[in-house]
Amino acid sequence: MSGRGPLPRRLLIAGVLALLGLGGAVALLVGLQGEAQAGKAAAAAQKTKGDRVPSFTLDPSWPKALPNNWVFGGASSVAADKHGHIWVLSRPLSVPAAELAAGKIPAPPVIELDQEGNFVRGWGGPQWVQPWFKTPDPLPDYPEGVPPEHGIYVDDDDNVWLTGGGHIVLKFSRSGELLLQLGEFGKSAGSNDPRLLGNPNDVAVDTKRNEVYVADGYLNRRMIVFDSETGEYKRHWGAYGDVPDDGPAELYEPGKPLPRQFFIVHGVQLSRDGLFYVSDRQRNRVQVFRMDGRFVDEVVVDPTAPAGGGISVKGKFTDPAVAAAGFGSAARTAFSGDEAQRYLYVGTVRNQIYILRRKDLAILGSFAATGLHHIASDPDGNIYTSDGRAPQRWVLSTLSGKR
Repeated sequence: MSGRGPLPRRLLIAGVLALLGLGGAVALLVGLQGEAQAGKAAAAAQKTKGDRVPSFTLDPSWPKALPNNWVFGGASSVAADKHGHIWVLSRPLSVPAAELAAGKIPAPPVIELDQEGNFVRGWGGPQWVQPWFKTPDPLPDYPEGVPPEHGIYVDDDDNVWLTGGGHIVLKFSRSGELLLQLGEFGKSAGSNDPRLLGNPNDVAVDTKRNEVYVADGYLNRRMIVFDSETGEYKRHWGAYGDVPDDGPAELYEPGKPLPRQFFIVHGVQLSRDGLFYVSDRQRNRVQVFRMDGRFVDEVVVDPTAPAGGGISVKGKFTDPAVAAAGFGSAARTAFSGDEAQRYLYVGTVRNQIYILRRKDLAILGSFAATGLHHIASDPDGNIYTSDGRAPQRWVLSTLSGKR
């Protein structure tokens, strides 16, 4: 696609409305952005006045212990299907050596749990199907080198979509039959190639239109759409709907204009009203698009989060240890369980879930949660998080406010 999208409408200070109050929000924003932006913060605070924020409680009994002496290897991603079952993608190779020595067995990478957290089924891994996800050894510099298993999504036809190292997306049946592969294992050709991928992170699927939206991702800087049945290429675009550019990455800096290109397109979620929400992690932002790639809006969360992504000011990648200091914030989004999906939840890698009013992206509040590599929500509005040793469940306590 071509043509520049509109300039960003806001730079919201995540959590400021809940933690600092109106006066503190304005004072902080003056320090970062100047008086003009402070006026916007005051207006946003006024608009959210009177909203009561949904609240959540951690369920320590969920999930139940896995059978066969299995343990999660480190939950990378979670997804909820239309039946309310929760799917977990974990990394078997990351089970600590001490647990292996004690007789623990890495669970299969794909685990299905019922609403109560009981094991339903498990499958996947290189012994299950080839190609499976793989990261070269030794690990290349970030973001080329990513862990094997990364993202999971279950569509409305009960197909299970997986992403991970190796530049591919795999589509499976519920029982683990390989149905489709997007991309070619081990090959990448940049952000404007219509066939090859660059370590994609996440997908969302519209089963009515037979389209799969791929957050592509760690190496590339785009969204790309394929036919979800045939794999035929449809379209792609970068931030603001522009043509993606693989040149040296422009660093995110608090208080400065937002970069015009994506960098680490980490998550994508599709709403019922035909909008999808792209988590641009190293930009600390979520961008909203229509299904044809037209830019709608964006919001910045946790704007002071270090977001360099482990690259130097000259745009050169450094080693993964350095990269860890700049992982940004917005990792993946989820929606409230009401029909209108009034609330948008943004999970960040700095262990906060931000609650936004979806119609205008006003930040209503936040709460602390651990393991926020990916988040998901079930049809009842409960939230699930990943990236700890096991997934966690956050039960919706209240959902109230103006209607």
